[in-house]
Amino acid sequence: MKRLLIQNGLLVDTEWTRHADILVEDSQIVHIAASIEADEVPEGTEIIQAEGLCILPGIIDAHTHFHLESRGTVTADSFAEGSKCAAFGGVTTVIDFADDDKKGDLAACSKRRIQAMQEGMAVDFSLHQGVYAFRNGLEDELVGLKKAGVRVIKMFTTYKNVGYLVGKQEELKAIFSLCKKHDLLVSVHCEDDATIQKVDAQYDGPYNPAAHANLRPSEAEARGIDTVGSIALELDMPLYVVHLSSKAGLQKVRELRAKGLRVIVETTPHYLFLDKRKLEGADGALYVMTPPLRSEEDNLALQEAVLNGEVQVIATDHCSFTVEQKMASNDCRTILPGIPGTEEMLSLVYTFAANSGRIGLQQVVNLLSTAPAKAFGLYPRKGAIRVGSDADLVLFDPDEAWTISKETTHSASGYTPYEGKQVLGRPIMTYLKGRLIMGDGIYLGLDGNGEFVPQKDVGRGKTIMH
Repeated sequence: MKRLLIQNGLLVDTEWTRHADILVEDSQIVHIAASIEADEVPEGTEIIQAEGLCILPGIIDAHTHFHLESRGTVTADSFAEGSKCAAFGGVTTVIDFADDDKKGDLAACSKRRIQAMQEGMAVDFSLHQGVYAFRNGLEDELVGLKKAGVRVIKMFTTYKNVGYLVGKQEELKAIFSLCKKHDLLVSVHCEDDATIQKVDAQYDGPYNPAAHANLRPSEAEARGIDTVGSIALELDMPLYVVHLSSKAGLQKVRELRAKGLRVIVETTPHYLFLDKRKLEGADGALYVMTPPLRSEEDNLALQEAVLNGEVQVIATDHCSFTVEQKMASNDCRTILPGIPGTEEMLSLVYTFAANSGRIGLQQVVNLLSTAPAKAFGLYPRKGAIRVGSDADLVLFDPDEAWTISKETTHSASGYTPYEGKQVLGRPIMTYLKGRLIMGDGIYLGLDGNGEFVPQKDVGRGKTIMH
């Protein structure tokens, strides 16, 4: 039996912050106390001194796309390479994505993705399952999906051209109704396709990277949220909005909440800290993602929403392509959309919190670990430091100042969208189920050592909803 004792750290959970020692046996936390002396544990126990460091529950990146096959190519970060980014960022669990092949077996779609990920992942993972069409037998598919341990579906209000959009309102409502019946959480990429098509039809300018922000305006996001929010409100069921990007979208969320809708809102570091001016430079293609980067006004509105508790989850939508892949086109309609971000998330969000003076490390832990664990049915196995939880632990130095650059990060994309940004706080050691996978700048993850984490009840934690 492998045992690990971490002494003299400051434990930071959403429930409390205290100096305490943690004893780990095999993969789980078995004892937490103010002091656990070396002579109290069996001989051979590994002892780590964490004085001056904070101990956080492993970070959960609730929105990733590792090894995504898209548009005839594949993303830069494979399961193994994505895991490496995760470990350096203190991320011990990611929630990735399985496509709907529309062949009538959603569980099979998820199982194929799970099998592929198990071969390469060095951190744990769970899944969202795409649903792109209503069809006969869908209810049985959803029941089978739930039995396979996936209780979150992903839908789109856009991408009609690639077959993601369920365009008929009655079919959309039917899918929502089935998900409510079987306790599945619906997460939605909200951009109204009709609005985007209308804007495009009237547009007569260049299709350079900067045009991306004009062709997919924030009004499209607000209308997409209104569409699915109205259905969820009518059916009295919760809704998860992925990667909220705009002030207009935030305002629509507020209106729906005022009517009684339970909305879990996710945003990302790039919608908090980057704006559309990044699209105007010679390397603008590197910053194309969907939804597009917005204005500084949108950044500030979303930052305020985070500080006010109106945003429940921060995730990355990590979808990395190499510089060469991104720069192969200068037409925003064909530039491969997506950026890296899993590794940078914790330091970016902690720096923002520290600079705000309004929220602390406990709130950061909630946004990046506890709330996503609760939303997606992983809590308290994940997202907590308590007896019985997986020993997913991050030893975090809150005082280390460093500069994000392609030299200090590990994505196979070869760049970081946060190049040159000075941040505070850095993961020093990352443990997955009691095993060190990153320590002192050295990666120790093992391909295939990551496990699929089945989801239990989802979206029920009232504490994660406004």
